[in-house]
Amino acid sequence: MSSFDVTLQQLNELLMDDGGLYSRPTKHFHEVHPRIYVGNAIVATNVMLLKRQGITHILNAAEGNSLMHVNTNPAFYLGSGITYHGIPASDTNHFDISIYFEEAADFIEKALAYKNGKGKAYVHCREGYSRSPALVIAYLMLRQNMDVHTALSTVRQKREIGPNDGFLGQLCELNKRLDAEGKFWNKRGSEGEGLPVPWR
Repeated sequence: MSSFDVTLQQLNELLMDDGGLYSRPTKHFHEVHPRIYVGNAIVATNVMLLKRQGITHILNAAEGNSLMHVNTNPAFYLGSGITYHGIPASDTNHFDISIYFEEAADFIEKALAYKNGKGKAYVHCREGYSRSPALVIAYLMLRQNMDVHTALSTVRQKREIGPNDGFLGQLCELNKRLDAEGKFWNKRGSEGEGLPVPWR
């Protein structure tokens, strides 16, 4: 058994406060990792606020026009200088958000590299609670070599989040795959030698 194995229950425990309850976000948005912001639709539709924050890229994790989606598109940000990308995810346990993990990670990576590393990415859904944090956690796993426990903890320390159990299960599956590929090994030593970094 790998030191990176993690269960759905362990991830849910990380999401709870000291009283064993899930908390709603206390602010409209939070910087959860350098230059990566997770937030809600209120901020996503306020172009002036986004520009004041220096946001250069928007990832809408809830693109669509139903009540559970945020109906923005590239035209919404026309003339603002903000680059837009939409993912039509639904916040349900059976929705397969994992098919968008690589696409979202690529977009966030390009956003951060923008203008010689001065870009800022705003990743949102309706509430900034389930879909958008799930995509940011996947980015941290895929591009920052964090295991799922570390990635989820990193985001949770900055913002109250609650990806649904379906999304958490898909992040666990990603964790297994990346672990099997040796992605969580430290690069210390010579010629790839190193020790795994356990999350406990």
